[in-house]
Amino acid sequence: MNNYPLATNTWDEKELQAIQSVVEKNIYTMGDSVEQFEKDFARFINRKYCVMVSSGSTANLIATAALFYTKQPMLKRGYEVIVPAVSWSTTYFPLQQYGLKLKFVDIDLDTLNYDLGALESAITDKTKMIMTVNLLGNPNDFDVINKLIQDKDIFILEDNCESMGAEYKGKQTGTFGVMGTFSTFFSHHMATMEGGFVTTDNEELYHILLSLRAHGWTRNLPKQNHVTKKSDNWFEESFRFVLPGYNVRPVEMSGAIGIEQLKKLPYFLKQRRENSKLFLSFFSDHSDFFVQKDIDNSSWFGFSLIIKPSSKLTREYVVNKLNESGVDCRPIVAGNFTRNEVMKYFDYEIHNHLTNADYLDSHGFFVGNSHHCLEKELKLLLSTLCGLK
Repeated sequence: MNNYPLATNTWDEKELQAIQSVVEKNIYTMGDSVEQFEKDFARFINRKYCVMVSSGSTANLIATAALFYTKQPMLKRGYEVIVPAVSWSTTYFPLQQYGLKLKFVDIDLDTLNYDLGALESAITDKTKMIMTVNLLGNPNDFDVINKLIQDKDIFILEDNCESMGAEYKGKQTGTFGVMGTFSTFFSHHMATMEGGFVTTDNEELYHILLSLRAHGWTRNLPKQNHVTKKSDNWFEESFRFVLPGYNVRPVEMSGAIGIEQLKKLPYFLKQRRENSKLFLSFFSDHSDFFVQKDIDNSSWFGFSLIIKPSSKLTREYVVNKLNESGVDCRPIVAGNFTRNEVMKYFDYEIHNHLTNADYLDSHGFFVGNSHHCLEKELKLLLSTLCGLK
């Protein structure tokens, strides 16, 4: 029984026709459709450069890697990077894999993004980068964050994988850092099933990303580039490797599907925001639950609920009742990530205390949002939660 699923399919005959067009071309690896999707998406978010990859996770991977290969390296092993205590695993893994020291900072229980007071006190002379994660569609307060790092040698990398289409003061999230990452996984705002992007306005980073995405070779670089001198000999440049890269290229079908999905994205975002209005009308003043506070113009990836300290409910009880009603739910991303066993492999410190992240970890959950009207599903959620004792 699944009366309220976490995610729903965003495809129709347009996406199936797009797949068929790739079959008819008989070119399945990264090609013209991927290139067109990159151009369309860059235009949509008003960014100069856009590199499509195989997932949002690999977007974070090559974005992190690229910072090590600029002519004046922006990051080096051992550098301190501030991260929020609540996010998805692949926000953190590339940072660990590249030998960075992570400083975990608490989140705000209202916004689920950084506790800005904790962030301010965490910044030191050792801090080189702040990873901002726009959680569940909600933009960070970039005015405050930029003010905290002004006149400091600190830059922002933005994980926007859950927040496509969100805006802060009229500017798209994913465009506030030196790079921004996006995901087009099935449950996200638009879906190529697997896929993601790195976006930037920095041409040097763009060229590095192009090489890292495909084996670290020169083949996909323009003749004039910031990575290496490239000859006119196509044969020699076919298998010439200049960076320790990966193969995180998207397939051509993902690009073709994405072209069609992007045309629908404004409608998807509009419906998600309409659903959020109904959700907030039901739960913003609920006696048992906190809900996420929208900083500016969230794209509402999902709807979070955190049991209030005054409530007698337990999360286990609530989750069981939701399951009985056919309401799908999950922990809020990965909860307090530092509670995971994988932390034994990290070089890290915890700044002060992660009080709010700990509370969210044991008392929070979220339900899905959709490009469909969720009036029936949200009323089911309300009736289920209002019937709890």
